[in-house]
Order: sequence, then C-alpha cells, then structure tokens
Amino acid sequence: MKDPARAQEGTRKWRAADRGRRWKGTPLMAQAPCTCHLGTLWPMRNGADRIWHKKCKSGKLQGIVVVEKTQMSEQYFPAMQKFTVLDLGMVLLPVASQMEASCLLIQLVQEQAKEPSKNPLLRKKRALISEPALLRTVQQIPGVGKVKAPLLLQRFPSLQQLSNASIQELEPVVGQAVAQHIHAFFTQSR
Repeated sequence: MKDPARAQEGTRKWRAADRGRRWKGTPLMAQAPCTCHLGTLWPMRNGADRIWHKKCKSGKLQGIVVVEKTQMSEQYFPAMQKFTVLDLGMVLLPVASQMEASCLLIQLVQEQAKEPSKNPLLRKKRALISEPALLRTVQQIPGVGKVKAPLLLQRFPSLQQLSNASIQELEPVVGQAVAQHIHAFFTQSR
C-alpha cells in the first residue's frame, strides 16, 4: 500500500523546485506536448488506467516520462519502468536530480525548436512496406511501376484500401491518368 504522506512529500518536493515555481497551471491531455505527474496516474482507479492504456496503444498519446531515480526511489523504478515502457509505450528517462530533470526538459524543448532538416533524428522517415509481395502485386497494376507503387502503399497500406479509393483520392498520389487506370483496373468486371 502506498503511503499518502510520502506521495504528497514527492509532489511538494517538485513544486518547491526552482523550475517548478515558474511553471503554473493544470496539465491537460492534448495532442501537443504536455506535462503530467505520473505519481497521480500510477495508482489509477475507476477504469482510468484502461483509458490511458487504450490511448497509448492507439498511438494517440505519446510522450517522454522523466523519473527521478535516487536510492530511495530505486525500489519503485522497475515497476515504473514496466508501467511506462511496456504498458504505456512511452520513453522513460531516469535522472539523478531535479536540476538534471530541468536541464533535460530545456534541452528537449531546444531540440524541438530547431529546424527539422538540421536534426537528422527529426526528419520524416519513409514508411517501410511490410510485405514485398504486396509491393510486387501493386506494381502489376497497369500504369504503376517501381516508383509509384511505394507511394500508393504509403497512402493506401492495403489492397482493400487501394481498391476502394476514388479517382479523387488517387490523383494527388499518382496523377489523373494513372488514377483513372487504377480505378478502372479495380472496378471493371471481367
């Protein structure tokens, strides 16, 4: 059983930190980066844990969890690590002190503010095609070759989605003429 006095002590400790005094407001769950105190999330009750798990597994909730790992908190670290990484699917960054945590947060904000083209880790990655057989199948459609097939599979990841796509949906990816060929290929009766 978790001691409520000890939990409050941890909250007060962070609230009294130099950086903590400057940040005010209630954290919200949002699409943009936000701050959330995991101490209040960990012992969730009344189904709140299922909501968090569902949001995390769906990819709608992404984040980085910063945990102060000291001699006193080390016994709780494996459980927190399992909860954060395996259950929530978030990145866990252990820090030794509040000052290290604040420096880490500042560094993360500065990296996010940089132009994406200058940071190779923030560049948009090309989607990997999971099945080479699917790629070869799409290449067999008239008008679609080695260049347009991967583009189509990035936008329409399955044959069912590709076959149900309208000409208007296909045009931005492959152009009007090829879009008409693809649509005719899937809709003509043989």
